[in-house]
Amino acid sequence: MASLVEELVSVLEQELHIYEQLAELGEQKRQILIQSDVPALEKLTVLEQEASTELLAFSNKQTELLNDIATVLGKNPQEVTVTRLIGFLEEQPGVQQKLSEARDHLIETAELVNRQNELNGILIHQAMELLEFDITLFKSMRQAPETANYDRNAYNTGMLLGNSGFDAKQ
Repeated sequence: MASLVEELVSVLEQELHIYEQLAELGEQKRQILIQSDVPALEKLTVLEQEASTELLAFSNKQTELLNDIATVLGKNPQEVTVTRLIGFLEEQPGVQQKLSEARDHLIETAELVNRQNELNGILIHQAMELLEFDITLFKSMRQAPETANYDRNAYNTGMLLGNSGFDAKQ
């Protein structure tokens, strides 16, 4: 079982490394959103997707290891979590401490990434609102004022203004 726990600590450390990468990417994303650099945002999104795919693989490996440890301990695999496993390792304080530290660092970094994602979501929402405002502004610049201009079929005319240029013969 010790080798399974050591492998679990290794997987948690690898997950931590990916979360740290995601935290760095989140900071870069914030700057890119502020600068409105769409091509850079597309590249960054690809990197985030790759990191997320790696993270999913390590998460699956973590679940597999926890199931194996539960089998060795004779526990229900659905009930064994990293936190509960730390409690089961009271007789092995060194391994318990390593696992506890790996879990704590992973939780801290995941929370940091979550906060960054929330802030970036707010920035994206504000950018979308600004874009919607700009579109509405441009539409209103081309729209004629509301008047009672009707044609002979009782349809309102003059909803759009003509081109702002003019022809002049010299």
